[in-house]
Amino acid sequence: MASPIDTQQEGPTARQQAVLDAVLGLMVEKGDHLTMTAVARRASCSKETLYKWFGDRDGLLTATVQWQASKVRAGNYDRQTLNALGLRDSLTRFAANWLGVISSSTSVALNRIAISQAGSRAGNLGAIVLANGRFAIGERLKPVLDAGREAGLLAYDDTETAFRSFLGLVGRDVQIRLLLGDALTLGQAEIERDAERATEQFLTLYGTAKNDPGLDKTNA
Repeated sequence: MASPIDTQQEGPTARQQAVLDAVLGLMVEKGDHLTMTAVARRASCSKETLYKWFGDRDGLLTATVQWQASKVRAGNYDRQTLNALGLRDSLTRFAANWLGVISSSTSVALNRIAISQAGSRAGNLGAIVLANGRFAIGERLKPVLDAGREAGLLAYDDTETAFRSFLGLVGRDVQIRLLLGDALTLGQAEIERDAERATEQFLTLYGTAKNDPGLDKTNA
């Protein structure tokens, strides 16, 4: 069986991205009734190609979750020269990216199916989403938090606890409301404001005196 595409290291090709977007679109339209035949038809490719690229249905779902999660990234930063402005920018960018992804119709559909399968034990999507979504995203942001602690900008005892605090401040009740059918819509401007507010709240909880961006400007 072929291995699922690793979207975090090599990334899918443009053609493969189109297939993964087709999967997400079908999930929005049809929920859990996803077949390789339907994906092949929607993406205008053969089932043989799907099996060659992704191995099987679980491999296709894994690659789809990885592709969706790959859209969530922190800003660029230099670990050796990280300052208050750089940390704030990285956290805000991550927050805006993540909030935009989890509030999208594709993520809502994906998570609804994953929750349903986890409850009925009818499939592996719940475990796939945890491993390639929540846990993978955690491993992407934790190095930023640890870099901030090493630079004396953040103070906390446990990285996982700090990460979960940040995620809670960013997500609030948005995801659960959407999963339960609330007609909540978030525009880009609102997402950016929420991301900035969550970052400020997080820095109030875990930031040190060195986390005053004015210090960076003064010492520039």
